[in-house]
Amino acid sequence: MAQGCLKCLKYTMCFANFLIFMSGVAVLGFGVYMMLNFKLALIPTLANFNSANMLLVSGIVITCVSFLGFLGALKENRCLLLTFFLLLFILMLVELTAACLLLMYEGEIGKLVEDDLTKGLEKAKGSNSTSDWDLVQVKLDCCGVNNVTDWGSKVPSSCCFKDCGTTAPVYRTKGCLVKLKNWFEENFLAIGISVIVLCIIEVLGMCFAMTLFCHISRSGLGYKL
Repeated sequence: MAQGCLKCLKYTMCFANFLIFMSGVAVLGFGVYMMLNFKLALIPTLANFNSANMLLVSGIVITCVSFLGFLGALKENRCLLLTFFLLLFILMLVELTAACLLLMYEGEIGKLVEDDLTKGLEKAKGSNSTSDWDLVQVKLDCCGVNNVTDWGSKVPSSCCFKDCGTTAPVYRTKGCLVKLKNWFEENFLAIGISVIVLCIIEVLGMCFAMTLFCHISRSGLGYKL
């Protein structure tokens, strides 16, 4: 009976990690697509941490960790299972630490984002291309950091939503900073639930890995550490 349960656990782990691996490959592919087609750099300080780069890093981490879990369970390898356990534990600590820091320093982070958005807008005003801002302003239905006056005399066409091309165009009234804050507030519950679900999945993965590890150690199978 115990052997049957452990075999079921083994193949459940293999199947779950295979699905996660495929999801990681999809995230990695989407990150490559985003990097090739969308190069947003609204925040100069975080230019290297845009959505495309974050997707690439997330995809690489997901595929590597899930591959370790899949191979460790399939081969009943103690070394791989322990590595899988430790990586999941470290990832969970990083996620919880990041969540706590975001809650503790919400005001400071908001101020940093506002300052960097202002710098990014000034940089866009001094260049011949505002494509990054055009995309965001159309998608979020906003204009500038706080309002249209941030653009001065060089107001891009993406700020206009009515009577565009005329002598008296009507511009979007809300700034992108307010829209971003509203978006985060509206999706705060969903983000929190997602983090909790992710942590639960990681805890289950660690429990499965450690259970299989202990069984292999008792039975004398797998590679010696």
